[in-house]
Amino acid sequence: MIRHAIVPVFLLACLLLGGASAAGFTANFILQITSLPLIGWALWTMLQERPPAQIRAPLGLLAIFVTIAVLQLVPLPPALWTLLPGRAWVVDGYRLLGIPLPWLPLTLAPDIAPASLLWLLPAIAMLLSVVVLGAFRGRWIAATIVAVTLASVALGALQVIGGTGAYLYAITNYGVAVGFFANANHNATLLLVCIPFLAALQATLLRRSKSQRSASAVHLLVGATYAVIFVGLLINSSLAGIGLSVPVALVSWLTFGRRRSAVVQRGLIVATGLVSLAAIVTIVVGPFGNNLFGAQKANAELSRQTSFALTFQAARAYFPIGSGTASFQPIYRTQEPLASVTPTYMNHAHSDWLELLLETGIVGIAFAALFLAWWVVRLRAIWRAEEPDPFAQAAVIATAAILLHSVVDYPLRTAALSAVFAACIGLMSGVRPYTRRSRAPSSARHMSL
Repeated sequence: MIRHAIVPVFLLACLLLGGASAAGFTANFILQITSLPLIGWALWTMLQERPPAQIRAPLGLLAIFVTIAVLQLVPLPPALWTLLPGRAWVVDGYRLLGIPLPWLPLTLAPDIAPASLLWLLPAIAMLLSVVVLGAFRGRWIAATIVAVTLASVALGALQVIGGTGAYLYAITNYGVAVGFFANANHNATLLLVCIPFLAALQATLLRRSKSQRSASAVHLLVGATYAVIFVGLLINSSLAGIGLSVPVALVSWLTFGRRRSAVVQRGLIVATGLVSLAAIVTIVVGPFGNNLFGAQKANAELSRQTSFALTFQAARAYFPIGSGTASFQPIYRTQEPLASVTPTYMNHAHSDWLELLLETGIVGIAFAALFLAWWVVRLRAIWRAEEPDPFAQAAVIATAAILLHSVVDYPLRTAALSAVFAACIGLMSGVRPYTRRSRAPSSARHMSL
């Protein structure tokens, strides 16, 4: 059905065009414009009929999220906003200029905050298209993610061996495989997300295979795809991507592998946890040149260690209200020592969680806790189902990988990965693809009369 292709096609567009957070304005503008009809269609559908119970929670979370974002832009009287923490320097600036204190919104970046909110439109459209319109099929979403990942690895290989001509963005990580993204770490996130969806697709295809020959073909193709993903992680060179690939691959194997006895399964779960922890610790403390732990000798002012320290310092100054949406860059500059200021600037905290704390304070953290509570509830429901949906299980693993990677990077600041995340939330909600309502035959209607 054509309707079921809407989400996969839109997801394909987001993955191909939305790979940058600070560049690609034209491509992202196209995605934002394309999002509007989908959002309008979903809102019209909700006005016509009451949403089913299983999607009310994600819709409620979305409504809270949008409300928090919009309230950041509401002008406040001087008697109120001057009481907020961290605003004393703003007051001093107006007084030095001899200008009466105006009404100002909560955010300290009111000029760029509206534009930053528009970048959320593709993710909002994706979530509504899945949970309200049902315009998807799980295997088509998985196939889209796998296909784009393979293409991204191929493009990344050309970027490594072919010089600067194969890169899509002027501001990017030259010399490594970034694929369709501007940041190598974001390409690594896509590789991580692909692993559970490929495993779910494999399980689905094996159930549908009618002969040993077709099953062998599935194993061969999937095995080759895993090999490509492994090569992609190596040439991508993201330490977080390599470290997280171990738990993601092991959990996917436990979830979609052949059934085992309860004792063996518990033993494998414990072993998976230990191996995963060892892999992450090795990346953290090993001599791999990560810029978060240990002494920083080169580019210390641009390291995550410096970024995390200064962002947390600013978050304490603006707690509990926060500095407001899109205010990271101007606020971060107020925290940098003058000796370390250069033409190169820090565009994000390289931790979505820390940036959330700085910009939204206790409200953002409360929302994150509410979302995580819903996530845990859905995880238990998905795994305890009599016939678990493999693509819902893959979505759980994928969202976990994105949330963990967000501790040391900002994948959700791109339209591509925020759309993937939104699609996963939709799959986790328990909604099913749209089915056309059957109509009773005319003879039956006459009998009713």
